[in-house]
Amino acid sequence: MVASGGFVTLGLVRYTGDSYSRWMLLGLVLSAAGDAFLLSEAPRAFLAGLSAFLLAHLAYAAAFAPLSHPSPLVLAGVALVTVAVLTWLWPRLGAMRVPVVAYASIIGGMVWLAAGVDGSLVPAGALLFWASDLLVAKRQFGPRSPLDLGVGWPLYFTGQYLLAMSIGR
Repeated sequence: MVASGGFVTLGLVRYTGDSYSRWMLLGLVLSAAGDAFLLSEAPRAFLAGLSAFLLAHLAYAAAFAPLSHPSPLVLAGVALVTVAVLTWLWPRLGAMRVPVVAYASIIGGMVWLAAGVDGSLVPAGALLFWASDLLVAKRQFGPRSPLDLGVGWPLYFTGQYLLAMSIGR
């Protein structure tokens, strides 16, 4: 939670009061809340974390949308990866199918919009966040590996810090 507090604090320090800053700070706070929920291994905590992150992705998408020049080619790539991941996860999801499909669709949309934002902070941050989420899904619904956290956490926090750095630019 210290690292999560760090990206929220960075967002506050860089906050300018504009619409982009407000949406981004909301996304950072919701992500930190998701981190807190995921400290527990309980299924209800996972669903609460999933919900917090889904809302964070919506906040990020709201920040990116006015600045984005989204590419149909990137959309096709994001959709292809999303369908492939959902196809792999599908037999393992059970009652979580609807929430996971909704989540995967929302994060995919956020990544697509982020890819269309000028500069490198937003596209790189969103892509790293997405990659970390793929490892969370693998860990939650597939075979676990110590690498899930060893690779996933650095991807996630680097992504969040890059997104926080995009505030005020």
